[in-house]
Amino acid sequence: MHRFDTRRQAPTATQLELIEQQIGREPRGIEAVACATQEGLPLVLQMRTLVDDTPFPTLYWLCCRDLCRKIGGIENSGWVKQIEQTLQDDAALRAAYLAQQQRYVAQRWQLMRAENRQRIEQLGFSELFDRYGIGGIAQWDKVRCLHMQYAHWLADGDNVIGERLEQEFALSALDIRL
Repeated sequence: MHRFDTRRQAPTATQLELIEQQIGREPRGIEAVACATQEGLPLVLQMRTLVDDTPFPTLYWLCCRDLCRKIGGIENSGWVKQIEQTLQDDAALRAAYLAQQQRYVAQRWQLMRAENRQRIEQLGFSELFDRYGIGGIAQWDKVRCLHMQYAHWLADGDNVIGERLEQEFALSALDIRL
């Protein structure tokens, strides 16, 4: 699939320092480094679903500045509208995308800490975690945030939009420094 390390591991002290440099602030809510370069540079973070009683439905967060910058340029080029039109025109791709959203929701519940699940239920947020898919999107036939789509593909390998991004733009071949 790609040349990265996708073993989910707690971040090291060095990785936490790198993440702070990448995102420009002290990181909060990190469950694990879900994908890193072979040298250990974090690319994707697996996030906690609840931080200070605030829901965070994004399971995978792209933290790599170089990838974020490149994907931001792709978003600005109008590629989101193009892929949304492709989803409307291609029934098989649309079905795969819908199934992927459903698997993402199930995986988020599966990876959730028991205490977070209990607190989410107590706070009445369960429906939110059932309704929102990748990137916090409620309309599962639309594409929101290519960063989250690609992060999901890097961490899990199961994202048709992330896979298309890789095929079209060869993002994993970028010279990644931060």
